[in-house]
Amino acid sequence: MHQPSIRIAAAAAHPCNLKLSVAALLGAGLLSSASVWAQAAVDKPELAETPETTVVVTGVKASLIKSLAIKRTSDQVVESVVAEDIGKLPDNNVVEALQRVTGVQVTNRAGGEVGTLSIRGLPDVQTTWNGRTIFTASGTQVALQDIPSTLVRQIDVYKTRDASQLETGIAGQVDVKSLRPFDFKEAKVSISARETYLDPAKKANPQISAMFSNRWETGIGEVGALVNLSASQTKYRNESVTPGAMVPFTSPNAAEVPPGYTPLQRITDTSIWTPGTHTGLPTAAGSTLDFNGKAYPYYLSRDAVFQSDVQGKRERPAANLALQWKPNSDAVYTFESMYNGYRDKSFNQLLFSFVDWWGDLGSNPASTITTFPGTNIIKSRTVNNVYGFNSGDYTTSATDSYVYALNGKWNVGDRLKLDGDLSYQTSTYHSEFTATRIDRVAPSINVDFNAGGGNTAFGFNNNNADLTDPSKWNVAQFYDNANRNKGSAATANLTGIYEADWGPLETIHFGARFDDRKASEANRTQSGTLNRSLASLGPQYVSTNSNFGTDISNVPRSWVEPNAYYIRDHIDDWRKLFSSTDPNFLTTDQLRLQKTFEVEEKTANLFLMGNTQTELFGHRLRGNFGARYVKVDTDMTFYKVDATTKAVTPSSASKSTSKVLPSMTLIYDPSRDVVMRFNYGETLRRPNFGDLNPVLQLGDDVSKVGYGSGSGGNPDLKPTRSKNMDLTAEWYFQKDSALYGTAFKRKIDGLVVGLRRKVHVDPANDPFRNSTSGGDHTNGYDYVINSPVNASDGTISGAELGLIYFPKGLPSLLDGLGFQGSYTHLTSSQNVPDANDAGEIIAQLKTPFFGVSNSSYNATLAYEKGPVSARLSYVWRSGFLASNEAALFANPIGIWRHPEKSVDMQVSYKINDNMSVDISGVNLTNEMQQQYYHFGNAGNAQQTNFGTLQIGRSVSVGLRWKM
Repeated sequence: MHQPSIRIAAAAAHPCNLKLSVAALLGAGLLSSASVWAQAAVDKPELAETPETTVVVTGVKASLIKSLAIKRTSDQVVESVVAEDIGKLPDNNVVEALQRVTGVQVTNRAGGEVGTLSIRGLPDVQTTWNGRTIFTASGTQVALQDIPSTLVRQIDVYKTRDASQLETGIAGQVDVKSLRPFDFKEAKVSISARETYLDPAKKANPQISAMFSNRWETGIGEVGALVNLSASQTKYRNESVTPGAMVPFTSPNAAEVPPGYTPLQRITDTSIWTPGTHTGLPTAAGSTLDFNGKAYPYYLSRDAVFQSDVQGKRERPAANLALQWKPNSDAVYTFESMYNGYRDKSFNQLLFSFVDWWGDLGSNPASTITTFPGTNIIKSRTVNNVYGFNSGDYTTSATDSYVYALNGKWNVGDRLKLDGDLSYQTSTYHSEFTATRIDRVAPSINVDFNAGGGNTAFGFNNNNADLTDPSKWNVAQFYDNANRNKGSAATANLTGIYEADWGPLETIHFGARFDDRKASEANRTQSGTLNRSLASLGPQYVSTNSNFGTDISNVPRSWVEPNAYYIRDHIDDWRKLFSSTDPNFLTTDQLRLQKTFEVEEKTANLFLMGNTQTELFGHRLRGNFGARYVKVDTDMTFYKVDATTKAVTPSSASKSTSKVLPSMTLIYDPSRDVVMRFNYGETLRRPNFGDLNPVLQLGDDVSKVGYGSGSGGNPDLKPTRSKNMDLTAEWYFQKDSALYGTAFKRKIDGLVVGLRRKVHVDPANDPFRNSTSGGDHTNGYDYVINSPVNASDGTISGAELGLIYFPKGLPSLLDGLGFQGSYTHLTSSQNVPDANDAGEIIAQLKTPFFGVSNSSYNATLAYEKGPVSARLSYVWRSGFLASNEAALFANPIGIWRHPEKSVDMQVSYKINDNMSVDISGVNLTNEMQQQYYHFGNAGNAQQTNFGTLQIGRSVSVGLRWKM
């Protein structure tokens, strides 16, 4: 059976944790063999990472053993994923590697990767790189998917924090550790290549990486250098089919139709019904609405059906450089830098058709519909003369992020250790979006909103033949938008540990941190109309997809779109074409980005923390007590652009906040193999910079409900504050196995939620209804605006149970078989304010947190024997509230996800000491992502289904070589 090789230094452990050597602890009877194993394997930030403290781990089992070591010796509640070999995490990307961590949930799988990570149901995770906060552009977080797994040696997930750690991220902190030259005893070279096949894209995608490291003894001391490079490409395809939102219709029976209406006519008068209520309109058969004092029955149906076929290519170049210098035994210096790049080009071929037109229904309108039994909800219908459009949406986006850091560690005398860190980072994100719509009126459409399994099926007349005929389509609107987000930060940090030895007080940990963060956003937008036949532009402007949605339902498999690739390659000519029909449409040489906001945020931190050790009932009791003072000064400038004159009006705001955040940890060893912890700490969630911008962003009344939608920020937002309590117990019953559990509670004050209000926009500042857009310039128009406010408090609590177990005494063939698994149960509740049209809060509702599954678990079978290393895992989470629908429709407002699951595997074979090959698969059972409308007792997956996304599976083959 494979075992990791371990070299244990005779020196004592870090004074902040254990002052006694391993040998002394053994002699005192305070550590079992499991604890010794853990203490020896743990990777603490020592002053000098010498060859004697290096831990060489390879394979699934060794990776799990080291994760237990980190958990065992940490003061905080922490879970870790450790590379099985140099730059080899157990998954193809960082987020996938974290999905089996206890308490971590992942979702939004698309494009061959996971999009969202949460810790105990909360998504605002503080991400750090070697302890330094990192971000993307003007955001406050970084996309973990952008960090290649080949650049990572370890990921630590902190569910609790002490006063010495960053205060932001109430969900927790994910610290990504990269390789450094002093991690190795001698020169190291590692090269890997991987090919991943994605379905339904049916494309093969390469990934390559290389790491070079060495260290030398010189006349100025020991020096080391490491370079780590990575590049990956992903060609992906996302397929989705979605029914629209619900709206009310009159009865198909002419005798039940109110005066002035026709059978099955959509009821758009919002004085008759109120859109956007939480439970939607009643769905019982025979439900009525009041028309001038008389009740008439109504029916509920969808306003549209649409499907999206997104095909794209994503590239991620990355590099990491680390230089280390140890001039003597009392100092070590590290310079390191990281570059992460992101490039994405995607073509979304969108098919959209309204189904809310009543049109020519013949002599018997009732024959054109069926309903779900016992309800007024239309299950299927046939509609004549329906308007629809296809849209060729093309998006290009690019991110470039750089981090530069210089760190020094010093021993000052026998009692004081100092750690100084300077860093600077920049990040820029730029995107361009163009969309060309083609439209038509189809003779008929037949749609079944739930043809089985929550999937919508539909088809047009003539067996959908007109969908692929360019002569049937008119080139209508062209949308031309771009964004640029920038961010930078300069950070200085100095911490120290003083070995006090003042009775029970062993060490004092102190520090100061200053951060100057800047962020800005700029955008541009315009639209125009052409009104020409698509066929008249020539075949180069036509694109037709194929084989769409074969695993979803009976829907159109192919349709035409404007060729977004050709349009993008000839964008100057395309803009000139639209400018020829609309003189207000700008050509390429006239386009400029306009800033929307600039923010500078200066943060000052001070912390003081003491570590104690004593005995309770003859067993060791350790304590960690501290407080962190945080002061944040924010200066903001916003820019409003007049829709008609294009004049720019700046406005500004400033605010200052300060908090004192206490923390406490008690760690008790009631027996040699059991560790118990109690943690209390307070953390913050700062507002997103974009949420501070009060300038309104308006959206047109696409669904023709009588008013548009929009959003605007709130510069008065305050930080959200969370008070966190954790109680844990861990039993290390053998050196490579442990059973552990946690009970926890988060009490969160000042949650940011959206508050809706209706505003009347002057037509001169209405981008959809002013003279330049061809709309009505004489009357204003109403918009429902959603703005963020600190108007909610909430509580999330739960329990976790985890097990890592490698049985002993198994038969020879099964020797090396192990199990990793965990279960998490969550309960969440928050109040959500309900407001009237003026934005005044008139009621409070209780809802669960967005993104919180009540139950989730993972189970992994691991196997390690000889040259073979294997893993088969199953990850599952229960359904959850994902978001809320716009308050414009008649369905329940909550959008819920179905339970999500994934079956993954990986098999590695070690050819020799230098070479190995592995095969892995993700989502092998080809699961789909589905949603439905639901609030309280209203709505369900059968009658109010809302869309299916085909995730697809992936299979990878990789080859690794090292020396």
